[in-house]
Amino acid sequence: MRGHIILSHGLDSSPDATKTSALAARAEARGWRTQRPDFRAHDGNGYADAVAPRVAQLRELIADCDTPPVLVGSSMGAFASALVSLQVPVAALFLLATPPLVPGFAQALDLRVGVPAMLVHGWRDTVCPVAAVQAFAASRRLPLLLLDDDHRLLASMDAIAAQFDVVLGALA
Repeated sequence: MRGHIILSHGLDSSPDATKTSALAARAEARGWRTQRPDFRAHDGNGYADAVAPRVAQLRELIADCDTPPVLVGSSMGAFASALVSLQVPVAALFLLATPPLVPGFAQALDLRVGVPAMLVHGWRDTVCPVAAVQAFAASRRLPLLLLDDDHRLLASMDAIAAQFDVVLGALA
């Protein structure tokens, strides 16, 4: 096994979501162990109140890992993955359609300096405006792949999978 990857779905989604499932299958085919936690029990609490329970659940999962995992997240899953990197060691972050902030939650998007991170975002994302994500990536000098897609990024799965392969290849 190459390592452990935890893939976090977005709000009002599930562990079987299209992106999460596709990326998990891709990683497993390359010898990675994957885990897709279910955060749906927290999602009914609203945006702001869903963040802390997601971060806590991720921390518990990471505590059971032998080595720091790669965290992959979409939307709210990306936001929580980034925040947990501030609290516990992670090998890398692959963040999709990441909100720069969650309305009502005190902390804006942040991640541990020095953790390899890749952001992927849609030019036509109306849920998480691209300008704020560009500003965050620029302030941290993080790679940002912008695609002609919306928040769900479903039309860009081939490009996302190819970039995911690059990230995993760099970690192998």
